[in-house]
Amino acid sequence: MNQIPQNNVNNNGTFIVKIDRCNNNTWQGEVVWAEENKKERFRSSLELIRLMDEAMKYSQGEQGEYQHFNIG
Repeated sequence: MNQIPQNNVNNNGTFIVKIDRCNNNTWQGEVVWAEENKKERFRSSLELIRLMDEAMKYSQGEQGEYQHFNIG
């Protein structure tokens, strides 16, 4: 059996994404960060990715300016 090597990474990256509509060829909707029970609306696919990226950086203890999910 092959086993995947375990890294020292927090597994705090469960997101629930609800797409409400697609305008201007991009998604709008709501994302829930399950581990922190926080939700935020997004207006584009890029904003969705930024939200998830900030959440992951925060959960891994990285310092920075966080603008979403009311974190930091």
